[in-house]
Amino acid sequence: MKKFPNAFTIMLGVILLAWLSTFLIPAGAYVREPDPETGRMSVVPDSYTAQSADSLGVIDLLRAIPEGLASRADLIALILLIGGCFYIIEKSGVLGQGLQRIVDLLRGREALAIVVVSLLFATAGATIGLQEEVIAMAPVLVMFSRSMGYNALLALAMSFGSAILGAAFSPMNPFAVLMAQQEAGLPLMSGALFRVGVLAVALAVWIAYLLRYARRNPVEKVPMDGSHATLGPRGLLIFGLLVATFGLVTYGLLQWDWGFNELSGCFFALGITAGLLSGMGMERTGMTYAAGFREMIFAGVIIGLAGSISLLLKKGVVIDTLVYALFTPMESLPNSLSALGMMLGQSLLHIPVPSYSGQAILTMPILTPLSDLAGIPRQVCVLAYQYGSVNMDLLAPTNGALMAILAVCNIPYNEWLRFIWKPALLLFAVASGAILLALQIGLA
Repeated sequence: MKKFPNAFTIMLGVILLAWLSTFLIPAGAYVREPDPETGRMSVVPDSYTAQSADSLGVIDLLRAIPEGLASRADLIALILLIGGCFYIIEKSGVLGQGLQRIVDLLRGREALAIVVVSLLFATAGATIGLQEEVIAMAPVLVMFSRSMGYNALLALAMSFGSAILGAAFSPMNPFAVLMAQQEAGLPLMSGALFRVGVLAVALAVWIAYLLRYARRNPVEKVPMDGSHATLGPRGLLIFGLLVATFGLVTYGLLQWDWGFNELSGCFFALGITAGLLSGMGMERTGMTYAAGFREMIFAGVIIGLAGSISLLLKKGVVIDTLVYALFTPMESLPNSLSALGMMLGQSLLHIPVPSYSGQAILTMPILTPLSDLAGIPRQVCVLAYQYGSVNMDLLAPTNGALMAILAVCNIPYNEWLRFIWKPALLLFAVASGAILLALQIGLA
């Protein structure tokens, strides 16, 4: 059996497919007008028309690669700087010592780690939409998982997977729920109690599946590097600074409208400080930071290549055609099928449009009047969007964060799919039940 293509090859294949699709899918576009309140361009409902567009040549295909990298420059910088920061902390021995202490405390109760880690990452996903930040942490999480007798797939599921779950079922994710509610003309945080209830159910189902998987797939425990040493006062100080940094950036994202650049600056400062506190000195700290960059370069390239896909589809003027083709047929369906069809359509659309915030801006102005005509509450329309699009981040090969995490952990995409399709299907089942219940009670 031939080896399955790696993340780089898959991304190049999807980029080529996106370019070819611009020759096969008719060009078309909705009219867009600036929102008087936010200034953001919004789609005008029922304004789709066919367009004439120039064919994209081979040079356009080649230009999309560096343009995609440039479009994700701030995110790539974040990945490099967080990666370098964690690399310094790891090489200082502090990370292995601290995590091993946690492992020792949990000896005989390793299952508790799955519950705690899943809850932590689900909370981060629900509040700040944590996703790309997991890339730099992934190798450390894999080591932590293996030290407790769990494999790499489980490590990514209880971290990245839980973060996606939290973001998908969140009552307050600013990049998904709140943005979609704003586009749909709903009060922000409306329907929060219902979403919290569904989030609790989804998280319980998810954790139960992970615990079951862990029992059935144990691996040999591998102690972490440096775990034989004692965690001294400097190590405790570095760990305290790490926790404080995560607290600061979380508060900054929620209260100060911080972006990737502010996060990058905070983790850069943490990395330098950790290196100096561990006794590396400035010169060795700089060289270790650079070595950390090298570990993350591949992940950064994957993120940039993912950006090339949406750029090509935008240049080919075919994204609006996909939206029109996916959602127009739902007007004639019964309410329940129409609502579930919206979720399915959002899931499929998320493959060529991997930004769920961009997807909210694109689809909600179109689906809101459609749901009004069909007698479907707008809140249900938002649920269909968030459950369909964000949960798809667990599966979509166009999700740069997912592919980058798999790349840095050396996990083939097909191996991840074989693992994740069952728990992902369970989440979509919970989402479908929640949508039907919301439709039944007329969630407003």
